[in-house]
Amino acid sequence: MMMINVLIVEDDPMVAALNQKYTEQLDGFRVAGLAANAQQASQLLAQQEIQLILLDIHMPGLDGLAFLRGLREENLELDVILITAASDIQPIQQALRLGAVDYLIKPFEFSRFQEALAQYGKQHSRLEDKQSVNQQELDRLLHKKPPADRSAFPELPKGLTKTTLQTINEKILGTGDAAFSTEEIAESTRISRVSVRKYLKFLAEIGYLEETLVYGVGRPIYHYRLQPAHQNQINVFL
Repeated sequence: MMMINVLIVEDDPMVAALNQKYTEQLDGFRVAGLAANAQQASQLLAQQEIQLILLDIHMPGLDGLAFLRGLREENLELDVILITAASDIQPIQQALRLGAVDYLIKPFEFSRFQEALAQYGKQHSRLEDKQSVNQQELDRLLHKKPPADRSAFPELPKGLTKTTLQTINEKILGTGDAAFSTEEIAESTRISRVSVRKYLKFLAEIGYLEETLVYGVGRPIYHYRLQPAHQNQINVFL
């Protein structure tokens, strides 16, 4: 299967890293580059063949919609999915009129991200293989399936929420392979240490994090580290 090269255009490094991580978990997609603004994105487009852009709207300099408008004026043969916090009707309408194939409002669940890219991948691969289609085939490609039944997914333990888990997970992903403490995550998220401790303990229990008790001066401290081999464990809860 031909790989779909993806360019992520996002000025927040943590969000960009999360989108990259989500994309790389899906078969058939390869992150070809990260850009923090429209200028960097244009440079990468000139250097590589890109099929899909995951585009933010609010960026320094040229915003995402103006950048998308420029792409259409240049008649570049690529597709765009908007991933942004902009939830007003006007930017959504503008994006759709400019040919965006999907629009995800932050914060979103991994299942919605997966649905967007899976639908795009299906359309891309089937249209690449054909010179013409009939109406029935086209309808199957263009009409999206209903959202997955979330009742089939495991539930978070009582007292934990998906929104807070997503916030904490974004900070965890930003640590890379470095160890971190409850206090560090609590400080960066402005969530209480007691609450953060519950989430980290849960993530250690499902194998997403490695938990180590470190002894030093004063009381021992729990340190945590991402487990690369088990990073899919969290997806069903997001």
